[in-house]
Amino acid sequence: MGPGFGPPPNEEMNAKLKEPKPESAKEVPAYLKSVISKFFSRLFYIAGLIWEAKPSLLILMVFMAIFNGVMPVIGSLISANLLTKLAQAIVIFAETKEPVSLGFVFVPLLMQFGFLFFNNLVNQINQIITNISSEIVTNHIKVKIMNKAKEVDLASFDMPDFYERLENANREAGVRPINVLRSSFSVVSTIISIASYIIILSTVAWWMPLVVIVVSAPSAYITMKYRKKNFLYMRRRSKDRRQLNYYSDIMVNKDLVKEIKLFGLSETFINRYKEVFKKYFRGIKKLVLAEGAWSIAISVVTTVVNCLLFLYIANQVRIGQIEAIGNYSLYTGALNSISSGVAAFISTISTIYEGTLFIDNMILFMNEKKTIVAKEQIPAPIERHCGHTIEFSHVSFSYPGTTRKVLDDINLKLDAGDTAVLVGLNGAGKTTLIKLLTRLYDPTEGVIYLDGRNIQEYDPADLYKIFGIIFQDFGKYAVTVTENISFGQVDRVIEQENIEHAAKQSSADLFIDLLPQKYDTPLMRYFETNGIELSIGQWQKLSIARAFYSDSDILILDEPTASLDAIAEQEIFNQFDELRKDKTTLFVSHRLSSATTANKIIVLEQGRIIETGDHKTLMAARGKYYELFSTQAKRYISSEDETIRVENYESGREGNRQPTADRGAHGNPGDR
Repeated sequence: MGPGFGPPPNEEMNAKLKEPKPESAKEVPAYLKSVISKFFSRLFYIAGLIWEAKPSLLILMVFMAIFNGVMPVIGSLISANLLTKLAQAIVIFAETKEPVSLGFVFVPLLMQFGFLFFNNLVNQINQIITNISSEIVTNHIKVKIMNKAKEVDLASFDMPDFYERLENANREAGVRPINVLRSSFSVVSTIISIASYIIILSTVAWWMPLVVIVVSAPSAYITMKYRKKNFLYMRRRSKDRRQLNYYSDIMVNKDLVKEIKLFGLSETFINRYKEVFKKYFRGIKKLVLAEGAWSIAISVVTTVVNCLLFLYIANQVRIGQIEAIGNYSLYTGALNSISSGVAAFISTISTIYEGTLFIDNMILFMNEKKTIVAKEQIPAPIERHCGHTIEFSHVSFSYPGTTRKVLDDINLKLDAGDTAVLVGLNGAGKTTLIKLLTRLYDPTEGVIYLDGRNIQEYDPADLYKIFGIIFQDFGKYAVTVTENISFGQVDRVIEQENIEHAAKQSSADLFIDLLPQKYDTPLMRYFETNGIELSIGQWQKLSIARAFYSDSDILILDEPTASLDAIAEQEIFNQFDELRKDKTTLFVSHRLSSATTANKIIVLEQGRIIETGDHKTLMAARGKYYELFSTQAKRYISSEDETIRVENYESGREGNRQPTADRGAHGNPGDR
């Protein structure tokens, strides 16, 4: 959770989705126009997504919309004709005592069976194609979201509303578009069917379809109203949903299960889950019950009206206004179809409306603006494989959504070949300074120069290539050992010799050689049952190997050895001494013994630089650095002579290299 992460601004997010209600009758037309316009713009956006993924799917949907609209009417006409023929056969038999020929009913029966077979066949084929296409569309949209996430600024990840959009887009966008568009074409089919049945029913009484539609109007209003209330409630309680997911996920997280069991945290998290669900469910239950009560009342009225209409049609048969018995079936069926069609129309429109509102999550996410870009139309070229100068000029920075300055008026210059170390307590701003240097963020104030140019004049993609970085929260990837190391420079052709050389430089080769498949061993058990779980120290050695593997000009090491023991740390720093020759190096380490090799030490406190110099100068000044260094050194001070013992571990000779303490027992790197 990044700095500045606070409660989601739900009301602000909801306001973006709500259309301002009209304050007077004059504003109603403009309000309706805006609502309808946004509805169709969302619908066209969805259609565009599906067209991008598979144009033939959209064409198939159009065909099926028309097909499904006319087929029920054709089926009703065929059934009515068959029923009439059968009724006539009964009458003829009653009058003549002779059965009619089989051919009298054979053709209507053949038409009925042919209709059923053809209708079922087309729908089965459509279902097969739709299932396959749904996977294609979902994949297309997931890739689209991933590509957008690749482009989005790191600063966006510190904004709560961005997390909400990302969560909703990733959860909903995969299935919503295809469902919304399918529902939209279902509405087209329903309209075609209703229109056809209205024409049929109007031959009996023109006012009957109007009565059915008018009776359905209250149901439309209630359904739409509660769909929107449900949607806005879910948006408003987005924090609750994230908490529910967090508490349920944390209980099955394999990396936390040991601590949860030993500290007895299970009941704590289960109870918190229950408490959050209780609050969340209270609102959902209230909405469902209220909508259900209205729906029951409206259903009673609708049923009574339908019964009266059925009675009217039956009476028309009784007095001879409707002669063929099959027509009674046709008209009552048309009445039922209009009634159910209107209900389906209302329900589907509500589903589409709700779905298009959720699609706003994706639209908002996809419209997220990228600000970390080259400020010049033609970015300045970056000279490679040479020394670089770095200068911070009056740089200040606050994380998005906050006003507190994490860095305040930083002035700093690193010359080509400098080895600098950032020193300070947790929260002093060390990692943030590195994020600004690598242009993961832009300064709130001031300018950062690289080789005399504003860093914003370079293309960020080119800029990232000159940095070899190890962050303190380094990545652990569920791929093979070779791939984990090669991620240090993903555009470099993988040659096993280079991979093994990088592993040797980071001392990772010691435990890799003990793995079942050595460099081809899959790590973590996300995908492979034979995946190996490494210790945190072994993972850190792999991250260091990535830095050795990368062809970088500037080395940035943020707590690169925090999870290693003292001997392993000394081995790594001996290798770093070789790696950083002729390169500008900036590293953060709380173990200040490593700072003694730096020619420039920068001491940060509460976001400001309070001291700079080399080890000897700062120790003589007896300031903050002296205090921090002396505090760590006390463990090595002899009680007799009060002198500091400095133990140097030499590990340069190949024959003396031994596996360090983070190797697992019995050759299993995961056991400690």
